[in-house]
Amino acid sequence: MSDHTAFTPLSPRKAARLSVAPMMDWTDRHCRYFHRLMSRHALLYTEMVTAPALVRGGAVHLLDYSAEEHPVAVQLGGSNPKELAAATRLCVERGYDEVNLNVGCPSDRVQSGTFGAVLMRDAPLVADCVKAMQDAAQGVEVTVKCRIGVDEQEPQEVLPTFLKAVAAAGCARFTIHARKAWLQGLSPKENRDIPPLDYPLVHAMKAQFPALHLSINGGITSLDAAAAHLEVMDGVMIGRAAYHDPAQALLGADQRFFDVTTPAPTAHEVVEAMYPYIDARLAEGLRLHSITRHMLGLFTGRPGARKWRRILSEGATREGAGVALVAEALSHVPEHAAAD
Repeated sequence: MSDHTAFTPLSPRKAARLSVAPMMDWTDRHCRYFHRLMSRHALLYTEMVTAPALVRGGAVHLLDYSAEEHPVAVQLGGSNPKELAAATRLCVERGYDEVNLNVGCPSDRVQSGTFGAVLMRDAPLVADCVKAMQDAAQGVEVTVKCRIGVDEQEPQEVLPTFLKAVAAAGCARFTIHARKAWLQGLSPKENRDIPPLDYPLVHAMKAQFPALHLSINGGITSLDAAAAHLEVMDGVMIGRAAYHDPAQALLGADQRFFDVTTPAPTAHEVVEAMYPYIDARLAEGLRLHSITRHMLGLFTGRPGARKWRRILSEGATREGAGVALVAEALSHVPEHAAAD
């Protein structure tokens, strides 16, 4: 694999043709580095970081990342415009390519802080937040990730009203999760599956707001599915599939969507390219498991996948575990075997 040093990242707007969703407990810096080895161009997002944690809690270590992750966006949670502006400044100082506001997360923790999906009920507040963030962003684009509605709202009425109000405050790029969020009666996990997807509504928003850059998210599991949406939308965001079956979701994406003519790396090459990164993080005191937990799904559907997962799952938490364990696990996966 070629090295990163001569590589110029795309702008986040161009990279947003394909992005990997912000996912709590999953898309940390080690996961993003791993995903970046599979696609040089897809836009990567941090886990949601709350503005209070940064501004009041001083938890700026949550913004740590590796330079190789660019183009990389940070997702903020919050509903206080001044606090979000202060958090945005911290993100911009650290060189993030985009700052995204979470208006989609349905968790109880998020609702109690009056941010996430519950903000779909208050478009004027979201507009105020976006304006404050933009004023602090020094030219870095501020974007919004939202749902099509919450609870008893009628998405076909709420979503265009929301987009119009927030766009009027200066937001020109949205990612729309094509499900309603049920804040009462469904767990966050159930909110990822039970409310029905409404792709036609999101597609209709692109027709209604042609000047906005709109990405679609929710239930998209493959590059073929992404390609179908890209016939209508500006961008596609892949979520859990990029974590559970990253090879299926990311390998070949650059060649398909970003006009890259060099061959995509193989899954084996991706693992081997992780070795220097693993060594560097272990030297800083990290445990191997913190990195390899994100790699377990790489060979999903291929011969040797079960052995790969078992060796890493059982061994990576042990004292002294390192690259040799990963190489051992990799040796059980035939290099040129086709997926089942």
